[in-house]
Amino acid sequence: MKNYEKVIEKVILLSAIVATISVALITVFIFQSGLPILIQYGLIDFIFGTTWSPTNGYYGILPLIAGTLSVTIGALIIGVPIGVACAVFLSEILAKKPAKVFKFAIELLAGIPSVVYGFFGLVVLIPAIRNYILPIYQIFAPNVSTTGFSILAGAAILAIMILPTIVSMSENAITAVPHEYKEASLALGANKMETMVRVLVPTAKSGILSSIILGMGRAIGETMAVLLITGNMAKMPNTVLDPVATLTGTIAMEMGYASPTHQQVLFAVGIILFIIIMILNIIAQISVRRLGGNAV
Repeated sequence: MKNYEKVIEKVILLSAIVATISVALITVFIFQSGLPILIQYGLIDFIFGTTWSPTNGYYGILPLIAGTLSVTIGALIIGVPIGVACAVFLSEILAKKPAKVFKFAIELLAGIPSVVYGFFGLVVLIPAIRNYILPIYQIFAPNVSTTGFSILAGAAILAIMILPTIVSMSENAITAVPHEYKEASLALGANKMETMVRVLVPTAKSGILSSIILGMGRAIGETMAVLLITGNMAKMPNTVLDPVATLTGTIAMEMGYASPTHQQVLFAVGIILFIIIMILNIIAQISVRRLGGNAV
């Protein structure tokens, strides 16, 4: 038995070492490929430049950063309230057997390929934005027009894609809250809704925040879905109905026909994306620890 446990420990240790080395090699490769052009062009000009035209020698990625962050933030604004509310509903309101069915259905969303979400957006969401959302928006801003390919379309699709992560982890965090907390709240005169909003959700906040971190990572790193429905126009957006280009979408779309210099620029874009994700993850990890939870 002891020998068997030692073998399992060695296998786990080996897996951890391989995973760590793999991440390190990928990081070194990205920086080695993209850092020379980043130094040559200038970090400030590269990040804060507003013109992205690699074939003409303009490598400003600020529109790409703005597109990535706007789509991601939009997805969180839409997906987080829905996901947390759904988690509360599954854990505290719905009966156990129906809750299992609903949870299974929600988790199935994670298994759908991202390109399918993209096609769904093309067929359903973009025409809906063009035909129904735009007329309402034009009441307040008559000069606005859109083809449907927009920040709103990308945010809506990404919100659906991050729901399984947020719902599953938040539901587990809420379920893990000691039952005594709920009983004490009810005994003090709070109704069921007040108990859920003021006791259960705040107590499970670290687990909920962890789910948001993972959802944010999924949204930032998504490629195919946003590539199909955001319009892929590298310009600074003014409204949620404007088309945008994202960092991941630009890399995926342009790498196939890029010249050697263009490829180096795309690797430099990957470096910036890597740094953005690291910064957001560090901020999120610090926030989780301050809330008394465990970092993910």
